[in-house]
Amino acid sequence: MSSKKPQLVNGEIYHVILRAVGDTVVFDDEKDFYRGIFSIYELNNKNPVSIWDRRQRRIAEKKRQGPTLPTLQERDLFVDILAFSFMPNHLHLILRQLKDDGVSHFMQKVGTGFAVYFNKKYERKGHLFNKFKAIHIKDDEQLKNLFVYVHANLISLIEPGWKEKGIKNIAEVNNFLENNKRHSYPD
Repeated sequence: MSSKKPQLVNGEIYHVILRAVGDTVVFDDEKDFYRGIFSIYELNNKNPVSIWDRRQRRIAEKKRQGPTLPTLQERDLFVDILAFSFMPNHLHLILRQLKDDGVSHFMQKVGTGFAVYFNKKYERKGHLFNKFKAIHIKDDEQLKNLFVYVHANLISLIEPGWKEKGIKNIAEVNNFLENNKRHSYPD
């Protein structure tokens, strides 16, 4: 049986999972998952990215005229990010590939960029993530279920075993999902 990755096709949608080696907890600290969110936005760019330069430019723009974001014309996107969810030891993304090898290049930049940040912060060496896994989304029904899965996955942080036992406090779970910044559900 072949272990070759399936070819990722432009315009198609994929569920992408990036898991830390040895189930290392990488998105536990608030600053770390905010860095993860920052990384998936900033590193979705075919052009070279200097995070330091972009951060300095944002600070200067904010002082001059209030908060602004770089326009999409300044970036050459690899993928459309349709949804995301940061679990303590892995990341779920729903991506539409825009460029040849866009998902692969994007995941390489995100994995490497976040690993450099994380290893420096925690005085760690070596690989941080396993190879990403990409699952092709074949139809609207699968996509609809995937959006629910990606966003509901975080419920296990406040109600372990909820999938088997059900949700005990629906109001608490709704509040958690609507106010949690670890995923794109509030968006």
